[in-house]
Amino acid sequence: MRPLRILVLLVLLAAFGGGAFVVNRGLQSLDQPVTLDSPLIFLVQPKSSFSRVASELAARGVIREPRAWTLYARFKGLASAVKAGEYQIQPGITPRELLNKMVSGQVLLHSFTIVDGLRVQDVLEQMRHHPDIVNTLPPAGSPKLSALIMEKLGERDVDAEGQFLPETYKFISGTTDLDILRQAHAALQRELANAWASREAGLPAMNPQELLIMASIIQKESGIPQELAKIAGLYWHRLAIGMRLQADPTVIYGLGERYDGTIHTVDLQSDTPYNTYTHAGLPPTPIALASAAVIEATAHPEKTDALYFVASTKGDGTHVFSATLEQHNVAVAAYVAHQRQKAAGAGH
Repeated sequence: MRPLRILVLLVLLAAFGGGAFVVNRGLQSLDQPVTLDSPLIFLVQPKSSFSRVASELAARGVIREPRAWTLYARFKGLASAVKAGEYQIQPGITPRELLNKMVSGQVLLHSFTIVDGLRVQDVLEQMRHHPDIVNTLPPAGSPKLSALIMEKLGERDVDAEGQFLPETYKFISGTTDLDILRQAHAALQRELANAWASREAGLPAMNPQELLIMASIIQKESGIPQELAKIAGLYWHRLAIGMRLQADPTVIYGLGERYDGTIHTVDLQSDTPYNTYTHAGLPPTPIALASAAVIEATAHPEKTDALYFVASTKGDGTHVFSATLEQHNVAVAAYVAHQRQKAAGAGH
C-alpha cells in the first residue's frame, strides 16, 4: 500500500510540475533545510487555506517548492489540520518538519511575569504595555475597575487586590489581559485552598481570605525567605492576644498616592480602613500580591513569643525580633544610631 501511495504522489507531482525532474526536485525539497539567517516569526491566520500559507512562506524565502509542499500536505491529509497561531521557524528546519510542527500546534509562547509584592494596579499597567497581550480592560485607576475584573471572573463582592498568584504565565498571541488574570486567579485559588486545608491548628483566621490578607502583609514586610514564617508567627501572635497589628505596609497602602516615601506621625494617625495602628484586626482586603512561598509560611507560622521587630544593622534586609517592648526599644535605638553613623560617614 505504501509504494502505491508514493506512486500516486509521484504522478500528482509530475502532472502538476511537468516532468520527472520536477517530481524529484519537489520530493527532495521536503527534507532540505530552509536557509534563514535567524529565527523567523510567522503567523498562520485563523481559517487560512494551506495554499495561502505555502505561498506566504515562499514569499518570505522559507519554502522553495510551495507547490510540492502543498501537494504533499494534501496527499497526507495534513493540509486542513494546520493550527492557527504564531510559529517560530528556526534556521535548518525542513519543510516536512515545519508541517509537522504546524499540525501539532507547536505555537510560539509568550510570557508575562506577575511579580510578588505588587498591587493589582501595577500589574494592570504592566499588562497594558506588553506587546503580545490584547488589552480589553479599562486603564488602571478607572472607576470600579476592581469590581469589573472580579465580576468577569465570576466573583462578586471580592476586591481584586491580592487575588492573583505571582508567577510567570505562558500564553499564545492574541491572549487578552482578562485571560491571563483568569489563569492567575485560578492559580491563586488552588494555592490558597491547599494552604488553608493544611494550615496550622489554632490559626486565628476565620477563612482563606483572612489568611490571604495576612500573607499580603507579610509579603511587604520581608523579602528574606528564612524570616517569613517567623514574621507570620509574630503577627498571628499579636492577633491572638488582641494586640493591634501596627503594620507600616498597611498604613502605606491606605495612604495611596499621598504616600511620599516616608511614614510621618500624622500618617500613623490617619483614619483609613487600612491603618492597623488605629484599627484592630486585619485590614479589609489584601494590600499586595502574595507569593506561594509567603502564603505557605503564613499558613504554617513559626511559634514565637516575639511581638516586635525592626530592621537589623547588618544591612542585609534581616530583622531583630523582640518579645518585650523594652528589648524592642534597645534594638530600635541601635538601628537609629547605626543609620546616623552611616549618614555621617557618607557626608565626608
